[in-house]
Amino acid sequence: MAKQRLRVIPLGGAGEVGRNMWVVEYGDDIVILDCGVMFPDADMLGVDLVLPDITYLREKTDHIKGILITHGHEDHIGAVPHLIADLGFPPVYATRLTLGLLSNRLKEHRLQDKVTTVQITEREPFQVGCFTVEAFHIAHSIPDAVGFAITTPAGLLIYLTDWKLDHTPVDGRPTDLEKIAELGNRKPLVLITDCVRVESRGYTPSEATVGEAFDNIFATAPGRIIVATFASNISRVQQVIDSAEAYGRKVMLAGRSMETNARIAFELGYLRADEGTIIRPHEMSAYPDDAIAIVCTGSQGEPMAALNRMANRDYPNVKIKPGDTVVLSATPIPGNEVSVNKVINNLFKLGAEVIYGPEARVHVSGHAAQEELKLVLALLRPSFIVPFHGDYRHLMLYRKLATGIGAVADSERVLLAEGGTIMEFAPGFGKITGKAPVGYIYVDGTTVGDVGNVVVRDRQLLAKDGMLIVVVSIDSATGELVAGPDVVSRGFVYMRQSQDLIEATKETVRAALNSKNGAGSTVDAAYISRKIRDVVSEFLYRETRRRPMVLPMVMEV
Repeated sequence: MAKQRLRVIPLGGAGEVGRNMWVVEYGDDIVILDCGVMFPDADMLGVDLVLPDITYLREKTDHIKGILITHGHEDHIGAVPHLIADLGFPPVYATRLTLGLLSNRLKEHRLQDKVTTVQITEREPFQVGCFTVEAFHIAHSIPDAVGFAITTPAGLLIYLTDWKLDHTPVDGRPTDLEKIAELGNRKPLVLITDCVRVESRGYTPSEATVGEAFDNIFATAPGRIIVATFASNISRVQQVIDSAEAYGRKVMLAGRSMETNARIAFELGYLRADEGTIIRPHEMSAYPDDAIAIVCTGSQGEPMAALNRMANRDYPNVKIKPGDTVVLSATPIPGNEVSVNKVINNLFKLGAEVIYGPEARVHVSGHAAQEELKLVLALLRPSFIVPFHGDYRHLMLYRKLATGIGAVADSERVLLAEGGTIMEFAPGFGKITGKAPVGYIYVDGTTVGDVGNVVVRDRQLLAKDGMLIVVVSIDSATGELVAGPDVVSRGFVYMRQSQDLIEATKETVRAALNSKNGAGSTVDAAYISRKIRDVVSEFLYRETRRRPMVLPMVMEV
């Protein structure tokens, strides 16, 4: 019987914000929906990116018929270059701009010749394995975003991520409500939907309100205007260009990812500018300050992004000075608030006027608020709902909202999934039936997966209490102490000011190794290492109430 059910499994993105990746499986056919990254939490020390865990798919690569991508944000396309080889290089289906942004990522990883990409057109059905897929347009903060309606042998599945009902979007293309209403008439079996703004009442403001705020700033700013936003927020870049042209300013793009994404969007026709509007950094000196606007990366306080470097006087082409107006056109991602506040403080110290925060109306979310969520629920009327792209509280509040308006028969029909939750659906049936193995897969530098939870935990310990290295030489025949112990401290105590503690630690090691159970006729270096670690850890905790990482180095002579 289970063979005739539709299986749906999030490998990331459920109960968290980021690394969106869903497995849709029927019989022997699998399609993957999105394949994104998550940016690390503050306690994931040294980690660059977090990927979905594809353990569940490793034995099933022959069954993967394709990867369907909804839009070009990093949390939806960022993991493709890292994971596609392990997934067996299935074809990737996406719209024109999304493929443009993705192809650049693949080029960086030297994969463009190995990956088959298929450009899809909205409202034109296409077949992937046993699934018939229809893409339909949704408004978001990047052009060319789509939702997917997937007809399966078990029923209709709708995947609706990162959307809002903006009636005046920058690209002039609102969410395709007509198609959503038509899908509702086909009695969807299951809806998988974004719910991250379920706490916000009313409607998400239109992108047009940002254009108005920009116009006010451009009309009154006395010097240069510097706008920081996400490199992938193509619509926001267009708004800066529009305001700059209206007020006679030239636009300079700063930051590698900003330049790359804008170049792709210009080539594909998703960004427009009059000839001569976009200038190179070396051309800025030819214009007065009140004729220049700069669009840059760094709205999240990232250490190496253009805005942070400007705030630290470390950016070669732009030195912040009094008279500059800096606009932060993004909301800090949870966890980035401290970094963003540091950048804002530094900008103020350098004399700039900084415009930021919800009151300034220089940013609007790309996600639906309560009334939009209700409207789409009323149009679709699915049998079952799986909310995602939100923390656990968002999922609970969405369940409350859906049952409150009578969109589902009872709260059990809103399934709360987390990473690895296996859900099965058939007409009149929808239940959580198991759990696939999932964890965090870390990217550190160029390596994927080499840094695991244990390594991150070690880094947390090192960051908290530092480390102590104990070096001893022992006689390989008798096990007696020949030289040492020498003690080296890093991040635990400053050795010159802690001679008494260091000497006492050495004495503790000597006593342990000279006692009967330390040395014996047979020498076991591993045993002696463990012994040193135990006695030193215990002694230091007793003396300092801290637990540095103790690293014994035992040499046999």
